[in-house]
Amino acid sequence: MSQSHVSQKGLVPMLLVFLMLLTASTLTVIGEVLLKLGVNVVSEQVGAFSLAPEVLWATFTDWRVISGFALIFGGAIFWLGVISRVNLSFAYPLLALNYVLVLVPSRLVLNEMITPTKIIGAVIVVIGVIVITWGAANQG
Repeated sequence: MSQSHVSQKGLVPMLLVFLMLLTASTLTVIGEVLLKLGVNVVSEQVGAFSLAPEVLWATFTDWRVISGFALIFGGAIFWLGVISRVNLSFAYPLLALNYVLVLVPSRLVLNEMITPTKIIGAVIVVIGVIVITWGAANQG
């Protein structure tokens, strides 16, 4: 078996892992944005989230909250695919990219301010993810 054939066989499973991770992160980030939109609406109607029955009912019957939880659950299914294929110590830090991804809808959908400090933090997270994936690639 040639060396290039072996490396190509190793590339496909890692590509699948990264596609599943991207899908898990995308579903999770969209789900979190929907949760935020839902609790914003509920907070305007009945007040901030609490364990009061009327708040619980309003929260868990809001379509955005229900959809948000469904998307987060969908992300968790893809996450199971990721952690069934790679070490948790490799995969889990990659979830930090969710902090970077959430900046876009936070600004565009939720009209939150994206400060220079948040951008610097996002760059640091990306550098950390690169270091982790590079280190893992060089180990095996």
